[in-house]
Amino acid sequence: MTTVQSRKEAVQMAHLLRRAGFGATPSEMDEALSKGYDKTLDELLNPDHADVIPDDLIRRYHVDLSDLRSGGGPHWVYRLVMTDTPLREKMCLFWHRIFATASTKLIQSRVVTNQVSMFREHGMSSFDNLLIQLSKDPAMIMWLDNQDNHGSNINENYGREILELFAMGVGNYTEEDIQETSRAFTGWRIVNPDYMSIRMRNNTARPYGYMSWQFEYDDDDHDHGEKTILGQTGNWNGEDAVRIICEQEATARFLARHLYHFFVADELPVPQWPHEDPVNPEAIDELVRTYFNSGHSIKAMLKTLFDADFFKDESSRFARIKSPAEMVIGTMRLAGPVELPSDDIFAADAACGNMGQGLMRPPSVEGWQGGVEWINTGAYVERVNFAGRILNDPDKVGIRDIVDRIKSLEPSGKMSYDSLVDHCLDVLGPLDVMETTKNGLKNYASKFGNMSWSDDDTANIFDEAAVAVIQLVVSSQEYQTV
Repeated sequence: MTTVQSRKEAVQMAHLLRRAGFGATPSEMDEALSKGYDKTLDELLNPDHADVIPDDLIRRYHVDLSDLRSGGGPHWVYRLVMTDTPLREKMCLFWHRIFATASTKLIQSRVVTNQVSMFREHGMSSFDNLLIQLSKDPAMIMWLDNQDNHGSNINENYGREILELFAMGVGNYTEEDIQETSRAFTGWRIVNPDYMSIRMRNNTARPYGYMSWQFEYDDDDHDHGEKTILGQTGNWNGEDAVRIICEQEATARFLARHLYHFFVADELPVPQWPHEDPVNPEAIDELVRTYFNSGHSIKAMLKTLFDADFFKDESSRFARIKSPAEMVIGTMRLAGPVELPSDDIFAADAACGNMGQGLMRPPSVEGWQGGVEWINTGAYVERVNFAGRILNDPDKVGIRDIVDRIKSLEPSGKMSYDSLVDHCLDVLGPLDVMETTKNGLKNYASKFGNMSWSDDDTANIFDEAAVAVIQLVVSSQEYQTV
């Protein structure tokens, strides 16, 4: 294998692991390259084990996270950083962005954490199954008021949003479709909501955390009359409404465009989609064909996407601005595993919010639009400050590994500041940057001169230089894209 071919494969693998996860640590990169692209993708799409987190340690050191009396963001941050099934967790973030549900309306965070767990279990199944699970999810029921949707008096909130924001997009249904879909979901409620709301407001920590709502279907509260949804007439229930919705080409195109927007390249904000064509119509057509040929399988659409030329093409690399969560989690994974107790998971959750993406606290049912909206002066300063804080200690496991790998590239035990910058970019990526960025990095690194690590004093100076350059790399414009 030539050096050129080896670098090409590394660049392609790094691209996959940034998009299908949160970027690779150097050791993860080594493992992926040893397996090859196809096997790595297959393992990402088909995790063979549950993603277990140490609830016993969390309860011991962070009781507020165990019972979720504070926000659930830090609890999820821990899992995002520590997961060894990154695509499954990335899909949780994808669905949380589309099916945006905020703990601010729901008394406490456990119900939203339970919703994310549902995404973890069903997020790569058929779209039909996912929408049914979503429609039964207590957090969504309460978030969009379906507990107030009665056969004798419908509430249109959920019926409207499943069509407008979750499945089809504006312009593909009528007001009558909203009303009829809402009728189909009458009787989909939670058990004893008044009593449970009182119990859930009780802030006494219980041995197994807060109580949570449970779904129930009340047939006596369901409208059993004939309904016409998107041109199909019958005595429809919620499952029928989901089936009809998922049969529509508009649904396939809406889902395909979301997947492209999240995994390939930034699209226009969602409200503009009815008025503007996709960035890559051929890519959307390819994903739509997979949707129908696979029985609406989300996993099949993902495989098509990650195998496609439009994904592998050089133009798709660094074509998206990292969301705050992607930037924060990717940086923390570079630093190394979280050791409990940890202040970093709380700092990370706060940083996501300060950058504009409070986990489990979306601004509205529309979620976050993403793209250029992620970047402004204040948010960028927060990105730089967070990266500097997390990557400031050469004794952290991940940083120590990066620094040692950089050293290993110069067997002589000596390194110029130019080489230090080049090696940092290779070990952290491979990451290609503009000449102006590289020149700026080298200009900064020049203050350290030519370095060695022949004794403790020189080794400490080298560590200081390497950490400083690493911090600058993750603060660069290029690192903010994915």
